[in-house]
Amino acid sequence: MDFIPSLPVFLAFSLALLLLAITPGPDMTLWISRSLRDGRVIGLMTLAGTSFGISIHTLLVAFGISALIVASPTAFMLLKTGGAAYLLWLALQAVRHGSNFVIKADGDAVVSKKGAFLNGLWVNLLNPKVIIFFMTFLPQFVTATDPHVTGKLIFLGLWSIILSLPIGVGIVYGADFMSSWLQANRKVLRGIDYTFAGVFSIFAVKIFMTQAK
Repeated sequence: MDFIPSLPVFLAFSLALLLLAITPGPDMTLWISRSLRDGRVIGLMTLAGTSFGISIHTLLVAFGISALIVASPTAFMLLKTGGAAYLLWLALQAVRHGSNFVIKADGDAVVSKKGAFLNGLWVNLLNPKVIIFFMTFLPQFVTATDPHVTGKLIFLGLWSIILSLPIGVGIVYGADFMSSWLQANRKVLRGIDYTFAGVFSIFAVKIFMTQAK
């Protein structure tokens, strides 16, 4: 199959990806936050949202659209401003509602799952660091003159989701396992809310300070 890289390239990409998958970032912080607060189902939906965002980033890079966004000062400024504002909103929500959030009815639960998916999606899509990362990381494992370069970029992007997924699921389940103890220790849980609010705020500042070049 022409879209699959050679074995050495594939193994090198997989190793690099595993190391990156355990590096904390806005996506991981959001998985843990939602899992601790709302349980593993909501955490998994958040994970699904960030994974879907990665698939979109993959297509944008493969077809050259990400390069156009980064090359446009206006588009890049709007993207990073939107991303920073969204993370600050999440920080505010963590402080205001955090551990007090409760799903009261089946209808609310459905909306909550959709909201969790969208939370994950928007945090991922509105992060200019992810765009720049995919633009610089994926092309290192393909050759520009390769006639199958687009297919290989898409394959590597989708493989990154598959390979990282078990780690994400493990993080969600680990956070959910801790949630029972934390529910019995509300002061600790509230402290975690403030911690996540601070982390989201720091990521917001880092995103806003991101430069295209």
